[in-house]
Amino acid sequence: MVVQEANQKTLAVFEEKSKRIFAELRKDVIGQNEVVEYTVLAIIAGGNVLLEGAPGLGKTRLVRSLGRVFDLPFSRIQFTPDLMPADVTGTSIIVKDGQGNSSFSFQKGPIFSNIVLADEINRATPKTQSALLEAMQEHTVTVMGVSRKMKEPFFVLATQNPVEQDGTYPLPEAQMDRFMFKLVVDNPSLEDLKGIVTMTQKTMGETAEVACNAEQLLEMRETANQIPVVDEVLDFAMKIIAATQPDSAYASEAAKNYIRLGSSPRGGQALISAAKVLALMNGRFNVSYSDVATLAFPVLRHRMKMNFEAIAERVAPDTVIRMIVEEVARKNKVHLDASVWDAATGDSSKNG
Repeated sequence: MVVQEANQKTLAVFEEKSKRIFAELRKDVIGQNEVVEYTVLAIIAGGNVLLEGAPGLGKTRLVRSLGRVFDLPFSRIQFTPDLMPADVTGTSIIVKDGQGNSSFSFQKGPIFSNIVLADEINRATPKTQSALLEAMQEHTVTVMGVSRKMKEPFFVLATQNPVEQDGTYPLPEAQMDRFMFKLVVDNPSLEDLKGIVTMTQKTMGETAEVACNAEQLLEMRETANQIPVVDEVLDFAMKIIAATQPDSAYASEAAKNYIRLGSSPRGGQALISAAKVLALMNGRFNVSYSDVATLAFPVLRHRMKMNFEAIAERVAPDTVIRMIVEEVARKNKVHLDASVWDAATGDSSKNG
């Protein structure tokens, strides 16, 4: 009884904190409900987020507002073709002391912050893009053989322009795999567009206030890590991951027809970690089948390489994911809520 009361109290605190975070973000961001929700979800779960959309849709504003809401230091790196790795990580320079003795001193780059906005990440060359790989996965930066730990919490929120635009470099698979979610930022509706213009006529700055500090955020993450996942739901999640791999024994028909390369084990890790946070946000202390199915779209859409047939037939990754989830659910006799399919954008992401 005592344990149950403690769990209910923890759940209530998590829900209240989540609601306050979203309420503050809504002061600065109009529309884009799914993008806002999933970005916050990924931050609590400890994952990085890739936001794809045309310029001017509010991606940078969202990231700036997140820094205010979570009261975390924020840095922005504007990726350009001439940006060098040292411009991201920092470098060691020679300095002299009062006696004229020379020594190396490390000058930290903009990546040494809690929230890092990698703006238009696909406009930099692959060499510079790779400077983020270690930081995104291990939360360390190694320069001249010395590894330096990042301060926690640490997140990379990257924006990229659609690959069809001029001057873009497709992100390599190794980097795409380090993003927990890929979220597609669509054009606003007419009503949202009117609200955006009205809001920015008053002020171009952000007005959101602090809703959660670093310590509270880490506590929320620890709470989410303790959420149980029953074996049946875990098996369902792993079968979805395996079904994306065309050479797997669990390969779905959609994977055999449209996928050249499926998800890595990181996709399974991201799916379960995110599902735990989603369950808490929905007031539950257990992960459901629908939690897993809903999050399959942002978790997998960038982890699958589409084959020639998919490109030729213009089959979007979200369409393939839906086919995979439906097939796995049918084979395992799993009933999914109708709301699951709201997570599909029908997009767009042609490069997977």
